[in-house]
Formats: sequence, structure tokens, C-alpha cells
Amino acid sequence: MQKRSVTIARHRTSISLEKEFWEILESISLEKNTSIPKLLEIIEKQSDRQNLTSAIRVFCINHLNDIIKKR
Repeated sequence: MQKRSVTIARHRTSISLEKEFWEILESISLEKNTSIPKLLEIIEKQSDRQNLTSAIRVFCINHLNDIIKKR
């Protein structure tokens, strides 16, 4: 697990995720030409989940599934 402190929508929070999820988020942020905090803000706004960490994991898995389906 890697814990990072980030500012999302003007509030500071810490997020603990496996290294692999941080790598996926970094890849997506580069692909979308945005920062990880901005990407996390988008995930938080779009999710109906109360737990942000869970929402991030689901977002990453859905992103990977979309890539697989396009093959």
C-alpha cells in the first residue's frame, strides 16, 4: 500500500492504494492530460460510492475493462 496526501476540490485528504492503482491513475492522468488530484476530483464527483478509495479502484478497473473491450 502507498499512502498519498492530495488536495481534492480544496480539501486535503490521504488516500491509501496499492502501487498498481497509483500507476494506473498516473497513466490515465497522462492520457487525459490532467493531474491526479483533478482526476480524483472527477472520480469523486461521478461516483455514487461513499468510500473514495473504493470508487478509485472501480474507476481503474472500469478503465482497464474499456481498453480490453476495444481490442
